[in-house]
Amino acid sequence: MTQADDAVPALLREKPTWLISQVSTHAHRLLTERLATAGMRGYHFRLLAALEEFGPASQASLGRRTDMDRSDVAATVTELTTQKLAERVTDQADRRRNTITITALGRAHLRRLDAMLAEVQDELLAPLSPAERRALAGMLTRVLDHRDGSHTPAPRRADRARSQGPDHAP
Repeated sequence: MTQADDAVPALLREKPTWLISQVSTHAHRLLTERLATAGMRGYHFRLLAALEEFGPASQASLGRRTDMDRSDVAATVTELTTQKLAERVTDQADRRRNTITITALGRAHLRRLDAMLAEVQDELLAPLSPAERRALAGMLTRVLDHRDGSHTPAPRRADRARSQGPDHAP
């Protein structure tokens, strides 16, 4: 196969949607591989980060904050509690609800995972200067904020799951 056989049509390369999709696929692969070396997944990082930043929370609240389905939150919380990275206790005010708290071990583990993810960011964004990285992050944030602030309904969870695959990374 020649290099010309691998060429991407210019009509695709000029479409931000196609470019974002390709970068997302590459980023997801890098993140998944790196997190796997620590026996973790993107869902683990998401929940630990939310617990660290916002404090103890119900599983429902964690799901909303991290854009995770209830069943995925419950399964991930079980994994985190089994590893002593989080604690789950029954809420005394509403015994149907659990409150999840990050442990000291979970905080330490989150710091290690965050360092690993920083390395992934460096690898993924190697061709960009620090200023370009900040600009890219700012532009992507604006795009997401616009989507979240618009009156266009977000895709249903089942639609997102099909498009992003299971446990899409942080």
